[in-house]
Amino acid sequence: MNALGKQISFHDFQHKVESFRDAVLNGLSRKPKQIPPKFFYDKTGSKLFEAILEQPEYYIPHIERALLQKHADEFAELIEPGAVWIEPGSGSCEKVQLLFERVLPAAYVPMDISGDFLQQSACYLGQQFPWLPIYAACLDFTRKMILPQGVPQGRRIVFFPGSSLGNFEPLEVQHFLVRIHRLVGKGGGLLIGVDRKKEQTVLNAAYNDAAGMTADFNLNLLSRINNELGGNFERDRFKHYAYYNDPLGRIEMHLVSLKNQQVNFCGHDFHFTEAESIHTENSYKYNPDELINLADVARFKHLKIWSDSNHYFSIYFFEAY
Repeated sequence: MNALGKQISFHDFQHKVESFRDAVLNGLSRKPKQIPPKFFYDKTGSKLFEAILEQPEYYIPHIERALLQKHADEFAELIEPGAVWIEPGSGSCEKVQLLFERVLPAAYVPMDISGDFLQQSACYLGQQFPWLPIYAACLDFTRKMILPQGVPQGRRIVFFPGSSLGNFEPLEVQHFLVRIHRLVGKGGGLLIGVDRKKEQTVLNAAYNDAAGMTADFNLNLLSRINNELGGNFERDRFKHYAYYNDPLGRIEMHLVSLKNQQVNFCGHDFHFTEAESIHTENSYKYNPDELINLADVARFKHLKIWSDSNHYFSIYFFEAY
């Protein structure tokens, strides 16, 4: 544990997560090739993702932010002051800040795989809310969520905005929700944002923004392999490709090889044929009945749903039973 300030502590659980090296070697040895999306988030990747959130085509953060601001008083009625708020994949902690003055948590536990970005975000948050104890946990929340020592007692609330649930396969969603149930216990809560199924033109535009931020975010994965693993990927020999797979109800993101080529890192050679891709991310979309059924399997009952007027996106509050 490292102390960052009077009300802030940093807890590094990174030794318990899958290494980037092993994930890339294993993923590129498969057919089709793939790399888990959690490895987008080195320092550069985290900053690029924050830039994606500001793009006009990427409607999720704009709609979700408006819903959080509009219904903050309702959240406060459902979640009394003194709860411990836990945010897996916290990133910049930007959205949860919209609620703190209304819900008055006893403590906040941001969780993120990028340690440097997590410390930076926790320090900034501590300046904005000096009264709030912050227990920053550097870990891979897709595998295990650990509460740092010293976190106070009280009702546990997991805050999971941004539709990150869509990155899991449907069976993984069930396992993830079960882990959240264990973390919060009976009577605990889950406040979650989830993207909904809609017109393909809207979805495809969201993951192919005109400014190219999503493309840079995707391609940065190759730069990370070069920088950290000694790879020799040439970014201009690959292109970003994202599209909505309607039968599976998900956006798919790929890095597509533009030519036959061979890449080397960590003493291993990997051959790419022209048009062969590395599958880097899925983003599943769920209508309310689908999500509520998944949550019910994990013993969560839904208490409230908030949606925008176009029904593009919804925020749900579930309680563990």
